[in-house]
Parts: sequence; structure tokens; C-alpha cells
Amino acid sequence: MNDSPRTDGAAANALLGMGRFFTKWDETDDGRAVFREGGRKGDVFYRDRWSHDKVVRSTHGVNCTGSCSWKVYVKDGIITWESQQTDYPTTGADRPEYEPRGCPRGAAFSWYTYSPTRVRYPYGRAVLVEMYREAKARLGDPVEAFREVSTDPEKRRRYQQARGKGGLVRISWEEALEISAASYVNTIKNYGPDRLVSFSPIPAMSQVSHAIGTRFTHLLGGAMTSFYDWYADLPVASPQVFGDQTDVPESGDWWDSTYLMMWGSNVPLTRTPDAHWMAEVRYRGTKVIAVAPDYADNVKFADEWVPAQAGTDAALAMAMGHVVLKENYVDRQVPFFTDYVKQFTDLSMLVRLTDHPEGHGLTASKFLLAADLPQHAAQPDSNFKTVLWDKASSSAVVPNGSMGFRHNEADQGKWNLKLDGIDPALSMMEVDGHGEAAIALPCFEDPRGTGSVIHRGVPTVEIDGQQYCTVLDLMLAQYGVGRDGLPGDWAKGYDDVDTPYTPAWQAEITSVPAEQCIRIAREFAQNSEESEGRTMIIIGAGICHWYHADVTYRAIMSLLMLTGCIGRNGGGWAHYVGQEKCRPMTGWFNMANALDWSRPPRTMIGTGYWYMHTDQWRTDGFSADAITSPLSTGSLDGLHAADAMATAANLGWMPFYPQFDRNPLDLADEAQAAVDAGEVATIQDWVVRELKEGRLHSAIEDVDAPENWPRNLILWRSNLFGSSAKGEEYFLKHLLGTHNNVMENGHGDAVEHRPKTVKFREEAPQGKLDLLITSDFRMTSSTLLSDIVFPAATWYEKYDISSTDMHPYVHAFTPAIDPPWEARSDFETFKLLAQAIGKLAQKHLGVRKDLVAVPMQHDTPGELAQPGGNVPDWRGTDVPAVPGKNMPNLMIVERDYTAIADKLLSVGPLADRLGFTTKAVHFDVTHAVERLGKLHGVFDSGPAAGRPAIDTDARMAEAILTFSGTTNGELATQGFKNLEKRTGVKLADLSEGSEEKIISYAMTQASPQPVITSPEWSGSETGGRRYAAFTINTERLKPWHTLSGRMHFFLDHDWMIDAGEQLPIYRPPLNMQRAYGEPEIGARGEKAITLRYLTVHNKWSIHSEYQDNLFMLSLGRGGPQAWLSVDDAAAIDVKDNDWVECTNANGVFVARAVVTHKLPNGIAYVQHAQERTIDVPKSEATGRRGGIHNSVTRILLKPTHLIGGYAHQAYAFNYIGPTGVNRDIISTIRKRSQEVQY
Repeated sequence: MNDSPRTDGAAANALLGMGRFFTKWDETDDGRAVFREGGRKGDVFYRDRWSHDKVVRSTHGVNCTGSCSWKVYVKDGIITWESQQTDYPTTGADRPEYEPRGCPRGAAFSWYTYSPTRVRYPYGRAVLVEMYREAKARLGDPVEAFREVSTDPEKRRRYQQARGKGGLVRISWEEALEISAASYVNTIKNYGPDRLVSFSPIPAMSQVSHAIGTRFTHLLGGAMTSFYDWYADLPVASPQVFGDQTDVPESGDWWDSTYLMMWGSNVPLTRTPDAHWMAEVRYRGTKVIAVAPDYADNVKFADEWVPAQAGTDAALAMAMGHVVLKENYVDRQVPFFTDYVKQFTDLSMLVRLTDHPEGHGLTASKFLLAADLPQHAAQPDSNFKTVLWDKASSSAVVPNGSMGFRHNEADQGKWNLKLDGIDPALSMMEVDGHGEAAIALPCFEDPRGTGSVIHRGVPTVEIDGQQYCTVLDLMLAQYGVGRDGLPGDWAKGYDDVDTPYTPAWQAEITSVPAEQCIRIAREFAQNSEESEGRTMIIIGAGICHWYHADVTYRAIMSLLMLTGCIGRNGGGWAHYVGQEKCRPMTGWFNMANALDWSRPPRTMIGTGYWYMHTDQWRTDGFSADAITSPLSTGSLDGLHAADAMATAANLGWMPFYPQFDRNPLDLADEAQAAVDAGEVATIQDWVVRELKEGRLHSAIEDVDAPENWPRNLILWRSNLFGSSAKGEEYFLKHLLGTHNNVMENGHGDAVEHRPKTVKFREEAPQGKLDLLITSDFRMTSSTLLSDIVFPAATWYEKYDISSTDMHPYVHAFTPAIDPPWEARSDFETFKLLAQAIGKLAQKHLGVRKDLVAVPMQHDTPGELAQPGGNVPDWRGTDVPAVPGKNMPNLMIVERDYTAIADKLLSVGPLADRLGFTTKAVHFDVTHAVERLGKLHGVFDSGPAAGRPAIDTDARMAEAILTFSGTTNGELATQGFKNLEKRTGVKLADLSEGSEEKIISYAMTQASPQPVITSPEWSGSETGGRRYAAFTINTERLKPWHTLSGRMHFFLDHDWMIDAGEQLPIYRPPLNMQRAYGEPEIGARGEKAITLRYLTVHNKWSIHSEYQDNLFMLSLGRGGPQAWLSVDDAAAIDVKDNDWVECTNANGVFVARAVVTHKLPNGIAYVQHAQERTIDVPKSEATGRRGGIHNSVTRILLKPTHLIGGYAHQAYAFNYIGPTGVNRDIISTIRKRSQEVQY
């Protein structure tokens, strides 16, 4: 074998030798070094290399959370390199600066502009293009041509089975647009617009690009799937506790912390531009703790490492909570803590104790509400007003601030957290003459997840014949903190190994020594007391990606709430897993959802959508019995996850599309005809009648029927099939109908494992999608599987804006060059596609009415739909079906399909007529609309006549900024004044003085722009303050958006009761053997071992840099890799760099083993976003090429995440819903032959 570099050889030498004919120099014999003499001639090459024609400010539209401003250098029309901007506004003299922001990944991005993987031209799947051309030539109509190709079984099979097997051919933009438009029109006409689906994640990273495609989707009536929950980055505990989703401090506020924990968040790796704050704050005396199962990059920066075993974090948090509660609420009381929790949490709220129907004794049931008390029952919305015991009056009282004060006119000015002389009793122990009662509590200490029952006592008071205690009383019982005189089984001390939630008990589960647990809990509480809440926990994917992440998060967040840290600068939770904070929220949300032209949009829970439409529900054999509490009352018992989805859709808890088994355009016509004929009073009445009488059905109940398939999927700014597709092989098999590595084990085949509501067809469909379209700037797994590929502009080739959780600035994208080859910006692509659809719609669609079904929404009166948190199912019962109460809202939307492009590119009349609303704060945007009209002009004719133009990406950016309080001071102040009326507290001063300030797009191009304090968010930047979430709540007494108006320890929905998750609790990782028939973890065979399969962030890249460049391939051994511990590798005779196969029923991943001492035994790390594009050999298990990192995963859907229609557990887009978790997955790791084939 020749060891010389590939650059050596005759051709290379000849090329080098040619230089002699153009210039003269002295050189070495091998021609590798050149010598020059005199003046500066010797460094001319160097100076030429670093000379440039212009420098342009831009950033990276990537989910790394950095949102860093960069200088992009251009020479002769070519991007040569990039470097960090250094003109951020100062943070002040007392702390470090935000600059220079950036990382090596960002500094290498320009490689992609000219890389071999760049998508330069439109492509089409050759076999599809050929058949389409033939049909069009014969039929003369693009729509009819596409319909023929997509409905003929043989033709359909031919192009679907070609997906992912090469065969993409270069086609013109015109033809690519025509085929795509024909597919859209065919779907709308023959199946319905709700069979269209779009996916693009993380708006904050490039808001214009996200908004234009989403706007396009909603103008058509398609479904836009969520991303935050799908990525498993959405912490369901956030809405459960706060009634808000992931409002967190900027990284500059880490500097204000005096005790900082990193729990499941590898900050130097995943938050590289901000990690300096964590490292630097140690020099102020702040102690830094890292909780991680492995010796991760952040551990070496910490003062102390807490090596909790993977998936056991809640056990550690519960034990720390045991110490905090005992030493600060029972042994003594800390005034700072008790004052805080009385006003800002539900700890003092009263909860009813009721007898369990199966004789387990008393159990915690529901909150006591004003409606339960005769003297208060007549109050408006009394079913949503919680009650506490007032020591001053020795009676049950209804404090201000609960959700029942939020939406009615009579309680205007009372939605606040003022106690007004009320002295809440934290415990019924404080009430003279209180009683005691033993209650039953669920526990899940068995490592296989089986529940048990604990009996412990609480003090009680009797009100109208019922017994009640406070949430704190329940918490002390839950955590096993005993008090004198109470019955039950209590911990004998911190060293009690047998009693749940003691430090010694957790040590058996987590491997964290009891002494370390006790010491850190004490330090945590002491620091919080002394600093008044400046203890912070940075939380991340290490705990967020588990099936029971919600209860783990609640256990951790409880530590912060008990010690007064939420809503404090330097304190609270800091959840970072994605670039989720779209700071100009109102502008982005309303422009993206086209709410200026039509309402409501069809937004969809991504995890639920893919779970059903990729048929993963068919093989899971998983019912809620696997997670229900031994104290379940029956609501969840035996409920298959697919049936839970159907329940949530039918009761208006969660969206699902298609909604019905017929075209919603046709349904709207039929319903209107019935109204016109006098058969029914309203369209809603007609739908209810047809459903109740069985002539109309929910699509989800027969999701595999062809009429209920999704038909057209478009992806942009995403790599669904190479990155986030949990259960990748099911996507390939059922959605795309192409090659796959699914290896079903038959676990879900038994009739008893099948759903009861959702129809199980014996033959599963393969190939539901008529057309898959992707717009991207690089060839990915998704483009290789697509039927049509559009070449997209990169981040250095378009106008856009970016923001992040990590800092308070808005950044601009500015084109350094025009998109090269035939690439176009996302804005331009959707503009052209809308125009192509409009042209075809003139013949096939015209103007139609669309019946849209949407769930009850959080932050609207819809969250009051189902008082008591029950399951008011109308299916097969005498319960009336009432839209907006126990079934979805039903609304008619008129769609002019010939005018989609006109509406896409203009601000619609609903903006000034109805205004915009964010989190129940209404904004009159009349002045904003007028401003845009003056800046951009108005259209002089057509459907958008008189409306302001947003017909370029720069103008869309201007609209987003103009319509948002964070970037328009007039709107911020107006919103705060409107909120003042509802709350009765002073708020507007937070933004007063900024009324004349508007952050324009041009300003963001000039320098990073700090945002304005706005009611769109819960914290304040006023006066240069570092942003910390919920400071407006704690300092101004504005309520949280929850049932009680306070942060919640206790949840009382029926399904939460049945799951045993009313309170924080420990739950072990999911039992994959019981749920999915996989081997027990730790099981061994010949050269095989079963391990926990964790898909972690890549050691050298995160989202922004992929694996297909020389740098990454060199670091990553030239292809896919799986990390194993030394002992696990030795057990199967695997040495470093050996080929291994990771398999289970879901698929196979073939990789080289990285054997490392950094990992503990029992887990394998497979780094995120490893695709099957480079150096992926054939698998011995299937004979086909190995898959991506997600080929071994599947969707694990938790039914309690589907709760809706009730208070803060009501749906909103990317607010709540089932998450695409995958860390509970186990896989058999097997040594394979080292002779691989491709």
C-alpha cells in the first residue's frame, strides 16, 4: 500500500510545475517551499490570503442556542472566512462581557457554502419525473397527471420504493415547482388541506425562514407540526409547574448566582459561547456542582462531581428535598422560605382527602375550590378559584390570583398575588383543633417500575363534612418527613435505607453517597437562605430526554421553589436544550400563523402526529397499565397509548390531523347546506349530530385508512429523517414505503395488546406520503429520501433575524453573497410555490370554506372548559358532545386558493381589525400596520389591495420586529397597561420611556440590539438588568398562568391521579422488557450485551456542524461511532475501533466502538445526528446498510402529556404535549465481523 499523501503524484507535480511559467522564484527540489527576497514580497501570499473586499454581519441559523454575531469576509465574490463580532453592548463594569461569542463550529461554517454536499440545483426523483412527464403530456393538466401517478398502485410503488436509493436527477425550478404545486392542489381537492403537513423547527434561529413556510402552510389550511416537544427538549414540567414554557435566565445571570448546579447539562459542549460565565463565576466564590453519570466536559470545571447513574436523577432530587423539608420546614422554619412559598406557590392551598374506591384508605383528591363552598359558589368562574386556610379569620378563604380571576369582567383588577391581610396556614398543624388522618401515597422504588403504596399521616381540618389538608402537608408525607403525633411509616433518619426518599435510600439507586447528598442539600438551602434565592440549577437534555422526565424535573424544581429561588436574579431553573426563545414573539407568531388573514391555524403535536402516522402505535403493545399507580381510580387503566391519543383528540385536549375521515372542505359545504335547509341551527350542531349518529368519524380512529393518510410533507431548515426521527425505520417503512431495518419482535401483535378505539388493520400500510419535498443547502438523509429537492440559501446568503434564550439581543442575517448556483432563500422558494399553487387553483379549487377543528387553548377562556380535571368523554355515553367544552372548537375558515401568494406577501386586515394576542395580553397593532405601509408601500390591486407589503425577506423581518413588544416600545407599554387592568398592579413602568423606540431591521444589521421589557415574557431587562424569568411575578405580584395563579407542587387532573404523579416523585427508567418485549438490561449473549442506548450530543459538534466534512470525519474515525465503557466492551471482546452492531426490534445501527473510561458500565453513547451518508456498512442483522442514530429508537408516548382542556394543562403550540423521548431505549450491542461490506 502506498503511504504517500494523496496530493502527491504526476498530476499534482505537473500542476505545481506550471507556476514557473507565470512567476520566478527560488524553491526546494521537491517544489514544496518557495523563497522570496526583498521588501514585502516575501509575505505577499499571506497578505493576499487575508485581504478582503467587504465584511458583512451575519449569524448562524442553527439550534445551538448561541445566536452569535459574526463577521463574514468576502473576496472576489467568494466567502473566504468568518470571525467573531466584538461590538455587543456592554453588560457593565461588574461582570464579564458577552463577547466574543462563537465557537470553532461556527468558525468553520463557510465550508458548507462550497462543499461537495451543497445542493446546487433542484432535483426530482427520476422515476417520478419520468412518469409525471408522460402523464402530463397525455392529460395536459399537471394536477391530473400527478393524481394518476400517485394513485396508480404500480406507479406509486415504483417511485416510493426508489426513495433513498439514489436516482435524483437535476430538473428546472419551473418543473420542481409545478410537480410540488400539483401535489398540493391534488391533496387539497381530493383529500383535504389537513392532509398537508409541514415541519421546520426552532423559529428563533431564523425567524423569517420559519415564518414564511409556516405562513404558507396555514394559508393553505395544512397542519404545522411542533418541534420542541418532538425534539424531547420541551420539559412538560414547565407548564405543569409554571403554566409557562421554558422561560429561563440569560447566561449573564449565571454570574449573579452564588451556588450553581449543572444537572444533565454539559455547558462547555452545548453552550460553548456562554460557558465562560460558568467558569468565571467560580472566581467570585460561587460553588459549581456537576451532576452527570459520565466524566463529561463540564465535570472538570466543577468544584464537585455528583455521579448519579443515568436515569436516576429524581431519586437524588427527592432525597435532597427530604433534607431541605426536614431541616427548613419542620426542625425549624426559615422566614424567607415560608413567606415566599405562601405567596408564590400552592403549598398553602387546601386539598380534599377522599376514600379510595378499592379500599386503600384516604387519598389526596382535588383542590378545594370556591365552587365547593356555599358562601363562594356564586362567584364567576368559581370552579377555578383555589382556597386556603386563613389563620387571621380561622376560616377557608378564596385568595386573589387564581385562574378563576383571569378571564371574567367581574374580577377585573383581582388577578394578582396580593394577600390583602390573609395569613395563609402552611400546614393544618397551625390550626387549633386540627385532626389527623392516614393517607395512602404511591411509590415506584422497584427498578422495574412496579408501584407500591405507602401510608403516612397528615393533619386535617373538616369543612362541610370533608377532610382537607394543605399541599405542604402532602409534600411532607410524600417525602417521608415525619412530625410528632402523625400516624404512618416514616424515615427513622437519613441513614434509613429502606424508607423511600432518604439520602441512604437514594444511594442504593443513584450510587451517590448519602453523605454527599446531605451535604449538597444543606449547602443548597443555606446558600438560598443567606443570598435570598441566588441558587441556580442549569438543567439539560441529560434528564429531559427520559420518559419520566416530567416528574424528574418537578423533583428538581421543587428544591428551587422550596428555597425561594424562582423569580430571582442569580436563582431558579435554567433549562437549555435548544434555541427556544423567539424574543419578538408576537410578530413571529402572528406572521407565521397567518393570523392577519385567517384564524384559527392547524397546529399539531409533532410526537403524537408521527407516533400515529408512522404506525409505531401498532407495535408497541404498551398500555398505560405499565405506568399507572396502584392507587389508580380507573381512568387510565388498560388504555393503549393510541387510544389515549384518540381520547385527547376527541375531547378537544390535543389536536390531531386529519381531524375527520372526510375532506373538511366538503364537510363545510354539507354542514352549511344542512343549516340552510333548516335541519340544524349551526354548523357545529351538524358535526355533533353526524358524529353521535356514526356517519362521521374522527380520522384518528382509523388512522391507517387511505383517506386518513398524510399526503404531502415539506421540510425546510430541518433534517427530519437524519436527525430527529425517533423510530426512523418506521418512518421509512410506513410513511415513505421504502427500504427499512424494522425487525418486529411480535410483542404488540397479541389482540389484548391492541387499542380498543383505534382500528387495527391486519395489513399495515407502507408508503402513505404522495410526495416528500425538502429544501436544504446540503445533501442529507432527508434530501436523499425526498421526491423533490429545492436548493436553499445558507445563512450567509439571506436576510433574517435570530434570537436566543442565552442573551437579550436580536441579531441579523445579511447576505454576504447572493445564493450561488440556483439556490434560493426559503422566502423566495415559498413565494414561488404559492404562486404556482395559485395558478393551478384557478381551475381546480377557487374559493372554498374549510371546517377547522382545534383544541381548547391555554391562556384563553378555553382553559376553563373542563372544571375539575375530569375526562368528560362523549363517545358511547349519554354525555352531550359540546364543541369548545368536551370536544374541539369547530370553526369555518374561507380560503381563496387563487390568492395564496397575495396573502403570503401582505399584512392582512385581521391585524388592525382584531389585533394580536400573546399569552392573553391583547395588542392593538393599528399603528404598527400603518408604519409598515409607509415603509414598504401597499399593494394597489388584487386580493391584497391596500395592505402593507411584506414581499421580501427583509420586509418580513421588519414586520416581525414591528409587531412585537420586545422590539416595539409602544406595544410593550400598551400591553403592560392592558395587563394592569386585569391584575390591578403597576407594570407599565417597566417599559415606559421606550414608547418611541422601535428596533428596526436595519438596526439589527448594524449591531446586536438589546430587547425591550415586554409582557410577552415574565422577566425584565429594564435598566440593563440581566434577564431572569418570573421576576415580574415575584416583584410585581403578577400571577403565574396556572390554576392557583401560583407555582404548583400539586396537580389534580384525573389522569395525574391515576399515574401517581400528583406530587414530585421518583420513577425509574421505563421497563422496556414489559413495554416492548426487549431483553432485560444487562443481559448477555455470545459477544453481545444489552445496554441503555443514549443518543447524546456530539462531542465535537452540535447541530451546526455535521459529520460530513474532513474535520468531523477525522475526529469521528471516518464514520459512525458508539461509545462503550471499558468493562462492557471487554465483556463482548470489543477493542477500541472495532465494528459493532446495535440492534433491537426498531432497527440497527452499525458503528465503530469508542472504548472509553469516561463512561460508567451499563450505557452506550451514540452521538446525535449520525447519518447513513458516509462509511456506513451493511448490517449482518438485516443485510442492508446500517441506520442512523435514531434507527434503534422509537417513540415512547406518555399518556399524561396528552391532558388538555384544564387550566394550565391545556394545549398551546410548543407549550405542552407528548415528547419524543428516547433515553429509556435499550439495545443489544454485538461484536460483528470486522470485514465490512458496503
